[in-house]
Amino acid sequence: MKIAFLTTAHNSLSQRLLIELSERGHSVAVTIASSGQAMLNAVAAQKPDLIIAPMLKTAVPEAIWRRHVCLIVHPGIMGDRGPSSLDWAIMGGEKRWGVTVLQAAAEMDAGPIWASHEFPLPAVADAKGSLYRNEVTEAAVRGVLEAVEKFQSGGFRPIPLDYTRPEVRGRLRPTMTQQDRAIDWRRDRSDMVVRKIRAADSAPGVLDDIFGLPVFLYGAHFEDRLKGPPGSVIARRDGAICRATVDGAVWISHLKLRGEAREGECRFAGSGCPRCDAEFCPVAGVKLPATQILGPLAHGVPESVLPVVAADDHRSFREIRYVEADGVGHLSFDFYNGAMSTAQCYRLRDAFLFARSRPTRVIVLHGGRDFFSNGIHLNVIEAAPDPALESWRNIVAIDDLVCEILNTMSHVVISAVRGNAGAGGAILALAADRVIARESVVLNPHYKSMGGLYGSEYWTYLLPARVGAARAREVMDGCRPMGAREARAIGFADDVVPGDLESFERHVRAQAAETARRADVWNMLRDKHERRVRDERAKPLATYRDEELSRMKVNFFGPDPAYHRARENFVYKGRAPAQKAHAPAAAARRVAAE
Repeated sequence: MKIAFLTTAHNSLSQRLLIELSERGHSVAVTIASSGQAMLNAVAAQKPDLIIAPMLKTAVPEAIWRRHVCLIVHPGIMGDRGPSSLDWAIMGGEKRWGVTVLQAAAEMDAGPIWASHEFPLPAVADAKGSLYRNEVTEAAVRGVLEAVEKFQSGGFRPIPLDYTRPEVRGRLRPTMTQQDRAIDWRRDRSDMVVRKIRAADSAPGVLDDIFGLPVFLYGAHFEDRLKGPPGSVIARRDGAICRATVDGAVWISHLKLRGEAREGECRFAGSGCPRCDAEFCPVAGVKLPATQILGPLAHGVPESVLPVVAADDHRSFREIRYVEADGVGHLSFDFYNGAMSTAQCYRLRDAFLFARSRPTRVIVLHGGRDFFSNGIHLNVIEAAPDPALESWRNIVAIDDLVCEILNTMSHVVISAVRGNAGAGGAILALAADRVIARESVVLNPHYKSMGGLYGSEYWTYLLPARVGAARAREVMDGCRPMGAREARAIGFADDVVPGDLESFERHVRAQAAETARRADVWNMLRDKHERRVRDERAKPLATYRDEELSRMKVNFFGPDPAYHRARENFVYKGRAPAQKAHAPAAAARRVAAE
């Protein structure tokens, strides 16, 4: 069947639906619904049998839904209407939520219902973006596949929305405003503070004031031990800040300076603030680690160190954690949106080196619930005084991490891919000896869509070794999302685990423990070492790295600004400020001399 996707962005949900429908033999064409005319043109050209809108922020033109069945994927229970469905569900502490697949009609979200699937929510739900990438996506997949099957049957008639039916529990809700989201630090308990921030994460954030700066808050985590005067910033750790509440404290990992706080409007202008000579104005409108936004204003805040081996006996903010069980070292890392800055790459490398020094035989790399990794940190790069130079530092740092994993001969290394992965973050997983992926993950192991970026992370060694040279080039040039089942079929992944996150974790831990207990583990390590020696003789790893970095140097410092423009477009969501110099000559000369 010919299916047309009309979507505001080809995000994780639309990519997952594309994969699921394509694997079932459907032909799916994706159109970015930038305007009503764009949708009309796409439908006229494609002549689809069915239209699906996985994520649409604007109304489908009447000329489309009058002539075609157009299914809207709405992230709410039956009867729920409005653009802030998940925001209200998280803020209000709903116990159950869901996804409804309904038919486009004159009234937004009020068309007849084709399918609806619900899921439980904890007392304090995860961040909106995380909820969307996990529970919402799984419910949406079930709902869309059900609706497509009903459509193909030809005999199903969708159920009109009827608020008198007991199962229709939703209602029309308005757009949530910043006034609705506002935190009262003198009254709101930690639960409510976390709910408010998570209901606005990853967008639009909660507008607040820290040290006199108008900022949006993101990345909320509970803190059970630290306390202080409500509203005060009482600690910092790995880029995050800890802010006291009336009954405890919460960590806030990321901030975004309100966009209008720019040169000429800075309230600190002329006051001698050192930020005026640093990154204050350029970082407005970019989501960054909290201490990077605050800069010298946070220098007096005490550092709260939490070692990677610290016991997990209380709630707090931690990006990297290491535990041992059954002869296995489990190294968990969870970076916001999967992006890994230069500093984060080196912290993870140091943690890996510690894990490698331990008397275990297996190391498991557990990526985050939402993302295993998405490679270099484009936001931090964009906010740097010299983005080209910071791009170089970041790619060198992640290459250093991959190099250490590749050269680990003392342990069997397993990558546990429980969340999506992209670009160098997907290649990072291949540095391990074995890749186990959750069945629901979406992989985008390519770089070219970021302004023709060539890529590094030793992909020219790792990817062909797993999938063959021809398939490796196809993966890189195709720039399309890959599902876990396809990844296993072509050799990108070794094992795919169906089911929920808990089932995946149990499977990975059992597999790792079994490997550690194997009597022939020493033979496995010997064979691994011999393969690495043979490969090194054929072509040294250093040569792969040098070749990749020579191409990346051209991307970063060469005359073509395509990468820099693509990065700006990504960071600013297509609303980039006035262009600035991308590859200062001094930086180019410094790197060329290295």
